[in-house]
Amino acid sequence: VQLQASGGGLVQAGGSLRLSCRTSGRARSNYAIGWFRRAPGKEREFVAGIDWNGERTYADSVKGRFTISRDNAKNTVPLQMNSLQPEDTAVYYCAAGPGTGPVPREDQYDYWGQGTQVTVSS
Repeated sequence: VQLQASGGGLVQAGGSLRLSCRTSGRARSNYAIGWFRRAPGKEREFVAGIDWNGERTYADSVKGRFTISRDNAKNTVPLQMNSLQPEDTAVYYCAAGPGTGPVPREDQYDYWGQGTQVTVSS
Protein backbone atom coordinates (compact mmCIF):
# COMPACT_ATOMS: atom_id res chain seq x y z
CA VAL A 1 0.00 0.00 0.00
CA GLN A 2 1.32 3.41 -0.95
CA LEU A 3 -0.12 6.64 0.38
CA GLN A 4 0.35 10.15 -0.94
CA ALA A 5 -0.73 13.17 1.07
CA SER A 6 -1.25 16.48 -0.70
CA GLY A 7 -2.99 19.81 -0.34
CA GLY A 8 -0.86 21.50 2.27
CA GLY A 9 0.14 25.12 2.10
CA LEU A 10 0.23 28.48 3.81
CA VAL A 11 -3.00 29.98 5.10
CA GLN A 12 -3.99 32.77 7.45
CA ALA A 13 -5.65 32.07 10.78
CA GLY A 14 -9.34 31.44 10.28
CA GLY A 15 -8.81 30.07 6.81
CA SER A 16 -9.35 26.62 5.33
CA LEU A 17 -7.38 23.93 3.57
CA ARG A 18 -8.39 20.60 2.13
CA LEU A 19 -5.85 17.79 2.35
CA SER A 20 -6.15 14.61 0.35
CA CYS A 21 -4.71 11.15 0.91
CA ARG A 22 -4.52 8.98 -2.18
CA THR A 23 -3.94 5.26 -1.75
CA SER A 24 -2.53 2.90 -4.35
CA GLY A 25 -0.89 -0.48 -4.67
CA ARG A 26 -2.64 -3.13 -2.62
CA ALA A 27 -4.93 -0.49 -1.19
CA ARG A 28 -8.12 -1.98 0.10
CA SER A 29 -11.44 -0.27 0.66
CA ASN A 30 -11.72 -2.04 4.02
CA TYR A 31 -8.66 -0.26 5.43
CA ALA A 32 -9.01 2.49 7.96
CA ILE A 33 -7.31 5.72 6.98
CA GLY A 34 -5.98 8.15 9.53
CA TRP A 35 -4.50 11.60 9.53
CA PHE A 36 -1.73 12.48 11.98
CA ARG A 37 0.43 15.55 12.39
CA ARG A 38 3.77 16.53 13.85
CA ALA A 39 4.33 20.09 14.92
CA PRO A 40 7.87 21.48 15.34
CA GLY A 41 9.41 20.18 18.53
CA LYS A 42 6.46 17.92 19.31
CA GLU A 43 5.60 14.28 18.90
CA ARG A 44 3.32 13.04 16.18
CA GLU A 45 -0.33 13.13 17.21
CA PHE A 46 -3.60 11.77 15.92
CA VAL A 47 -5.91 14.16 14.08
CA ALA A 48 -8.75 12.17 12.51
CA GLY A 49 -9.51 8.69 11.26
CA ILE A 50 -12.20 6.86 9.32
CA ASP A 51 -12.71 3.11 9.12
CA TRP A 52 -13.99 1.15 6.14
CA ASN A 53 -17.56 1.48 7.38
CA GLY A 54 -17.37 5.25 7.61
CA GLU A 55 -17.03 5.53 11.39
CA ARG A 56 -15.11 8.71 12.16
CA THR A 57 -12.80 9.52 15.05
CA TYR A 58 -11.46 12.99 15.83
CA ALA A 59 -8.95 14.44 18.23
CA ASP A 60 -10.61 16.81 20.68
CA SER A 61 -8.49 19.68 19.36
CA VAL A 62 -10.04 19.48 15.89
CA LYS A 63 -13.64 18.45 16.61
CA GLY A 64 -16.08 20.80 14.94
CA ARG A 65 -13.39 22.24 12.66
CA PHE A 66 -12.03 19.28 10.69
CA THR A 67 -14.02 16.75 8.69
CA ILE A 68 -12.69 13.46 7.34
CA SER A 69 -14.42 11.54 4.58
CA ARG A 70 -13.57 8.86 2.05
CA ASP A 71 -14.21 8.13 -1.60
CA ASN A 72 -13.51 4.43 -2.10
CA ALA A 73 -14.13 4.66 -5.85
CA LYS A 74 -11.29 7.18 -6.14
CA ASN A 75 -9.16 5.72 -3.32
CA THR A 76 -8.94 9.11 -1.65
CA VAL A 77 -9.55 10.32 1.88
CA PRO A 78 -9.98 14.11 2.12
CA LEU A 79 -9.49 16.06 5.30
CA GLN A 80 -11.36 19.36 5.24
CA MET A 81 -9.80 21.78 7.71
CA ASN A 82 -11.72 24.92 8.63
CA SER A 83 -11.08 27.69 11.17
CA LEU A 84 -7.37 26.93 11.11
CA GLN A 85 -5.23 28.30 13.90
CA PRO A 86 -1.47 28.76 14.24
CA GLU A 87 -1.35 25.73 16.55
CA ASP A 88 -2.51 23.60 13.61
CA THR A 89 0.82 24.25 11.92
CA ALA A 90 2.47 20.89 11.35
CA VAL A 91 3.44 18.27 8.84
CA TYR A 92 0.36 16.17 8.18
CA TYR A 93 0.63 12.47 7.40
CA CYS A 94 -1.91 9.90 6.32
CA ALA A 95 -1.75 6.26 7.25
CA ALA A 96 -3.62 3.04 6.50
CA GLY A 97 -4.41 -0.01 8.59
CA PRO A 98 -6.92 -2.81 9.09
CA GLY A 99 -8.59 -1.32 12.15
CA THR A 100 -12.31 -0.88 12.62
CA GLY A 101 -14.29 1.44 14.83
CA PRO A 102 -12.37 4.20 16.62
CA VAL A 103 -8.87 4.33 15.14
CA PRO A 104 -6.85 6.96 17.07
CA ARG A 105 -3.70 4.95 17.85
CA GLU A 106 -0.57 4.80 15.74
CA ASP A 107 -0.30 1.03 16.30
CA GLN A 108 -3.56 0.61 14.38
CA TYR A 109 -1.79 1.67 11.19
CA ASP A 110 0.67 -0.37 9.12
CA TYR A 111 1.40 1.96 6.21
CA TRP A 112 2.45 5.60 6.26
CA GLY A 113 2.82 8.19 3.56
CA GLN A 114 5.07 11.19 3.25
CA GLY A 115 3.73 14.30 4.87
CA THR A 116 2.42 17.58 3.57
CA GLN A 117 3.25 20.84 5.30
CA VAL A 118 0.46 23.03 6.69
CA THR A 119 1.43 26.47 7.94
CA VAL A 120 -1.08 28.79 9.56
CA SER A 121 0.01 32.39 10.04
CA SER A 122 -1.42 34.62 12.76
